Amino acid sequence: MGLLRRRTHRLSVVVPAYGVQDYLPTALDSVLAQPGPPRGVELEVVVVDDGSTDDSGAIADEYAARDDRVRVVHTDNHGLGAARNEGVRHATGDLLAFLDGDDALPADAYGAMLKQLRRTGADFVTGSIVRWFDDGSGRVDGGTEEQPPWMRRLHRERRVCFIEQHPEILGDVFAWNKLWSRAFYDGAALSWPEGVRYEDQPTTTEAYLRARRIGIVPDVVYRWRVRHDGSSITQQRATVEDLRDRWTTKRMTLDSVHAYGSTPVTRMAVDKVLAGDLPRYFAAIPDADDEWWELLVSGVREIWAERPLTGAGLPPAQRLVGWLVQHDRREEAELVTRHLAALPPGERVARVEDRQGRRIDVPGLDPRSVARVALALRDDER
Repeated sequence: MGLLRRRTHRLSVVVPAYGVQDYLPTALDSVLAQPGPPRGVELEVVVVDDGSTDDSGAIADEYAARDDRVRVVHTDNHGLGAARNEGVRHATGDLLAFLDGDDALPADAYGAMLKQLRRTGADFVTGSIVRWFDDGSGRVDGGTEEQPPWMRRLHRERRVCFIEQHPEILGDVFAWNKLWSRAFYDGAALSWPEGVRYEDQPTTTEAYLRARRIGIVPDVVYRWRVRHDGSSITQQRATVEDLRDRWTTKRMTLDSVHAYGSTPVTRMAVDKVLAGDLPRYFAAIPDADDEWWELLVSGVREIWAERPLTGAGLPPAQRLVGWLVQHDRREEAELVTRHLAALPPGERVARVEDRQGRRIDVPGLDPRSVARVALALRDDER
């Protein structure tokens, strides 16, 4: 029986858990509080204790002992991708979702996505998110929330599409703000890369490219915790290991896009999606060691060899930094990034007019030493 005709579903939520004893109860409480039978959903929560050395596994066992919707799988430590894959092997539902053990769900997140999936027959549905800046209080309402503007833009309207109608959706790279049809997930042979960070992007890219129908909802369906102590994986960018994994997953993503063979999709992936997180790495340039810098240069040169970053969908100053990185000009790249870091919040880099038109201006940088395309403002940039 297809999803459109099915009145009841079993939703399997896979929750990897490693070193999250302080956060796991909040995550599990948020998923167990999701509406059940009134929405036609039978819930199954599969917690994968990924060899955690803290009390995460014991906490999961306590939940399973008092709530028969929770099952726990204990494994040796193999990383997030492997834990997700292990959880999927144990999941029995016709619907599938993922929840990281240090995050949480808003009320009725799955209900909003299920409604769209049923209405459209989509292969999976994706919704928007908020970044939850944890204040360390341990309270579910502790800290502040912010919906990233780019996520709001990607999920502006409730719709169903395929990738060429909305290629920018490739920028929504997350595993956990989605409700998957298990039939599609298995049919597309999806799995999460193991032994590497940033495993979400290659798999979600494959899903977008293979889906006949992608459901999109504007609802906020996920609370992504930004830990107050800076200990989460995605808060550790200025290390060689982190950057090496980032380049690996970008290569995997680009390979999938090239194999798909659509020029508009490829342009969007290279110019906007793959380039989108580079400013966070550029900001680390002044404090990084030589090995990290060399890896940054080699990766930028490789991935943007055919479509240089001067044509990317980055702000003007970030395009300039990208050009300096591509040309291995570290001293000037440091100068620009330090200048950007010192600007007051909301203030942009200076604009000037010269004989060739409008361009950005960075104190201490000789504009004659830089290609004009790296300084020039576009028609819509004032």
